[in-house]
Amino acid sequence: MSSLSFALFFSLLSLLFPFISSSNSTTTTIPLSLFNTKNPSQDFYEKLTHLASISLARANYIKKSQDSPVSTTPLYPQSYGGYSIALSFGTPPQKIPFIMDTGSNFVWFPCTTRYLCSNCTVSSATSQSIPTFIPKSSSSARVLGCLNPKCGWIHSNNPKSRCQDCESPTNCKQVCPPYIILYGSGSTGGLALVDTLDLSNKKVPNFLVGCSLFSSKQPAGIAGLGRGLASLPSQLGVKKFSYCLVSHKFDDTGKSSNLVLDFNASGEKTSDLSYTPLQKNPVVSEKNALSVYYYVSLRKITVGGKKVKIPYKYLTTDSNGNGGSIVDSGTTFTFMNRGVFEPVLDAFVKQVKGIPRSESIEIITGLRPCFNISRQETVSLPELKFHYKGGAEMTLPIANYFSFAGETDVICLTMVTDSAFGPELSTGPSIILGNFQMQNYLVEFDLKNEKFGFKQQMCK
Repeated sequence: MSSLSFALFFSLLSLLFPFISSSNSTTTTIPLSLFNTKNPSQDFYEKLTHLASISLARANYIKKSQDSPVSTTPLYPQSYGGYSIALSFGTPPQKIPFIMDTGSNFVWFPCTTRYLCSNCTVSSATSQSIPTFIPKSSSSARVLGCLNPKCGWIHSNNPKSRCQDCESPTNCKQVCPPYIILYGSGSTGGLALVDTLDLSNKKVPNFLVGCSLFSSKQPAGIAGLGRGLASLPSQLGVKKFSYCLVSHKFDDTGKSSNLVLDFNASGEKTSDLSYTPLQKNPVVSEKNALSVYYYVSLRKITVGGKKVKIPYKYLTTDSNGNGGSIVDSGTTFTFMNRGVFEPVLDAFVKQVKGIPRSESIEIITGLRPCFNISRQETVSLPELKFHYKGGAEMTLPIANYFSFAGETDVICLTMVTDSAFGPELSTGPSIILGNFQMQNYLVEFDLKNEKFGFKQQMCK
């Protein structure tokens, strides 16, 4: 870390101010919209290629996540295809955009007027500058102390190991050590703060949030909605949250839906939703990251009404935390281990008859299969359905698993797997259900009753 970064860290040490009180409410609704950091006019092949590559990078990180000497958490690589929410922190409130991410458990924002971000392009359709939080403008902001239990949420739970410069175990002026969050294609680092989160109908004091002073390829903050103690739902005491993802159009349409946080959910099911139980997360030494994810019991996949033969080891987790399926709003295209993807691929190839494959587009985009439909008067594609424990079935619209590549002559399956060359990525979840497959679905995470619900509907 550079001396400039350390200087930025310690410039925040004077931010020690009191908190304000909270008020009660049962639900909070937050606008949710597509987040784009690329030029909408960019070549469509390049867009699909980029989405495929960042989905693979995300999957690679999730599947290899394990404990390390520094605090790490999966991050969503910024690009078209992400979904953002705006949250207000501080007194008076400062509104900051965040990428919504169910695959991580930490909330952080770009921070101070001296925030540094390398390789962080922002689409002209959104803004030419990155919005940052200014701690000195908030009367309720405080740097987190080393002995504060919340410091253990992002570092070691053992105060002795993280507070080595303290003169005594009860009287310590040392701040919580700086965090560095690493990702395969990005990173961020800063100091932990506590400040007031100002929701539309609820003020939440003493909220743990990261004040990032530098980032790489990370132009917006992350709002982690995972299962960890530092996540947005956990800190708010949310019993249930839900959202509906507007359709991907690879541009900035300005359309938005809502993220709904329910603080007082009953045991009743939401009308018309299909439910499947949330699985108990695997507990594996040096793989605490697995405890953050939302595991669901995907029992089988059918293509054109025919069951795809998938080895059982991919559909359930073993004692090492390998296998099983998670739902991740931070992944764009659904990832499948090669042992899952290849049978699904074969099922489509066998059932899509009379339409030639476009191997050249498959090489360019990294997606397969791709079919050239330029000479087809009508095109019929097999139905793709996910079957979950408890009988819940997710029948995906074609737009959720096939996309045009380029003009209108080639269509590609929008799911990815690791390279056919080299060993399979066998660790971690075998299936990562991405947000592209969830577009125009209302999805619900019932944390109180440990259920995942969904139904297809137009999101608006």
